[in-house]
Amino acid sequence: MTNLLVLAAVVVASLAAAYSAARILRSAPPDLDTMPFLSGKTAVEHAVSRYHVRWYAITMIFLAFDMEMVFMFPWAVVVADIGVMAVVEMFGFLAVLMVGVLYAWQEGALRWV
Repeated sequence: MTNLLVLAAVVVASLAAAYSAARILRSAPPDLDTMPFLSGKTAVEHAVSRYHVRWYAITMIFLAFDMEMVFMFPWAVVVADIGVMAVVEMFGFLAVLMVGVLYAWQEGALRWV
């Protein structure tokens, strides 16, 4: 129990030291009105303005590919133990994802214009 308290005290002291050093060493507080966003370009609209609806489709496609990676990494670890059935199931999963991508492509979700 005392080791846990010592660890917590070290963590709190380290965080306080880091924040204090950052506050002392920075040149000036950031001005949020003139701070750049959009990869350093000058802002032409407010940072919390509405997004065009086409970005939601791109986001859904990104999430589909992200979920693919979440399932493929553990699968790659155990595929040798499970055997052929694991390969068949992964190709089925990839086929379902491919159908979704082809549908998005057909609907024009991947066009930038």
